[in-house]
Amino acid sequence: MKLVNAEPLKPHDRPDLPREARSAGGSTPTLFLPQVGSQKRPDSRVRWTLSQELRDQITRRLQLVAITYSLAFLFADFVPNVLMGGFTHWITDAQTWIPATASIVTGFVVAAMAGMRRLSWRGKIRLGLAFEVLASYGIAIAQFIDIPDLRHEPDVLYVLSPSWVAIWMLFYSVVVPAPPRKTLVALLLSASAPVLVLGYSIQVHGLADLMPPGAFLLHHVLPYAICVAMAYVAAKVVYNLGAEVTRAQELGSYTLVERLGRGGMGEVWKATHHLLARPAAIKFIRPETIAGVDPNEAKTMLKRFELEARSTASLTSPHTVNLYDFGVTEQGTFYYVMELLDGMDCDDLVTRYGPLPAARAVHLLLQACESLDEAHQAGLIHRDVKPANLYVCRSGTRFDFVKVLDFGLVAHHEAPGLQDLRLTLPDQAIGTPQFMPPEVALGQPTDGRTDLYALGCVAYWMLTGRAVFEGAGLYEVVSKHLHGTPDPPSKHAPHAVPAELDAVVLACLEKDPARRPATAHALAERLAQVPLAERWGDDEARAWWQQTARYALRA
Repeated sequence: MKLVNAEPLKPHDRPDLPREARSAGGSTPTLFLPQVGSQKRPDSRVRWTLSQELRDQITRRLQLVAITYSLAFLFADFVPNVLMGGFTHWITDAQTWIPATASIVTGFVVAAMAGMRRLSWRGKIRLGLAFEVLASYGIAIAQFIDIPDLRHEPDVLYVLSPSWVAIWMLFYSVVVPAPPRKTLVALLLSASAPVLVLGYSIQVHGLADLMPPGAFLLHHVLPYAICVAMAYVAAKVVYNLGAEVTRAQELGSYTLVERLGRGGMGEVWKATHHLLARPAAIKFIRPETIAGVDPNEAKTMLKRFELEARSTASLTSPHTVNLYDFGVTEQGTFYYVMELLDGMDCDDLVTRYGPLPAARAVHLLLQACESLDEAHQAGLIHRDVKPANLYVCRSGTRFDFVKVLDFGLVAHHEAPGLQDLRLTLPDQAIGTPQFMPPEVALGQPTDGRTDLYALGCVAYWMLTGRAVFEGAGLYEVVSKHLHGTPDPPSKHAPHAVPAELDAVVLACLEKDPARRPATAHALAERLAQVPLAERWGDDEARAWWQQTARYALRA
């Protein structure tokens, strides 16, 4: 048996953080799960997209390239003639200065058009590609339209390529991202400029006999073909990087603001809806979690994701995190969107502020019981109840409001046909060892009492700040869950723990499920009967959050 160590991760690296909601809004709520290896091919129009940041950069980059082009012509043609005193002679030759002047003007016009707000970013990409081609012809005409008589130096004809056009093609393709196919067309047209202009000049000046067709192809066509290939590869790399940014920052109706955590199979992002003011948390499966595994394992991972979303969506308890949307985008990104919670999970709460008083622990446990009771009545077993999956937050005007997160390991114990949806990979016992019920470690049948054992472990953590069993390694911890006798929480708690609460927690930690509380509702009834010396309710919770954890409150 191989154990999956799902130790609670810290806020900066944990996808259970607002496991509240995660994964990415898709362009449409396509509520289906495609078969692994047979994903629908994305529509070309859907693939041609960029994040808002990159769209803004299109304007800046196109302006930069256009102005750079104009200034390059200015300093290469006008400035040298002015400084060297040949401007008068140069300006009298219209065939020399007209191409340069037209190129300079074109660059500045394109820069101005790129700044027009009414021109869409797609229109600016098309404008830029057209400018790339025109600029290539401008360079080629300036360089090759009036070549001198080279009969006394015929070797010069063999070293004219590649010219400045090649540098321009590479420069533009890297700086201004565009769809690879459109980029390739623009590159081929740009590469035709020096070939056509030089070929025309050779014919017009009667130099064709100095360069046979084979030599022309070898010395003036092949170099530009190589430049096209190099520029295309560079442009595709840049564009694909931009596409990754798009998928990472903008998914459907949601814009991702910041990553809240990562780990396991996915990442968690804070997101905002394009039209609604409501924030959300988004969880999505990172591609690398599927790539590199065999198809059956990948299929199991995707089923697990779909099951988590469907299971959470079927529950309506206010203490179960709300699911807004889930599905798969045209690009094959699996996502679901949930409410963004304002607070911290129980793992963080105890780690930062120490063990909880008995009254507060009971207050939180009663809410968790309500969520689990609904799930159990629906035939769903959470199977990964742990401090990181009990989120303590602000909900409206209420504080210390518990949300149960992450039904990703859920099992359905009333539907035999769904037993395979426990979704363990071969030889794995899924769960967190410090909170793993004996029957899970042994691979035995589970039911709602399995979650109550884990909830007893969570109660122990809340009261004492330590796990029920500690050991040098995972197997030692699991062995103690199988055979060890736990100390009562009062033995390790810094606060007073009533004997009745000790008894309730130890009842949850019984090895035999039959000796545990029968249901989450029965456990809640026993917790409600525990005599508490202090009171903990909304007023006490509000005061604690305002005085102790101000950072977690939002206006």
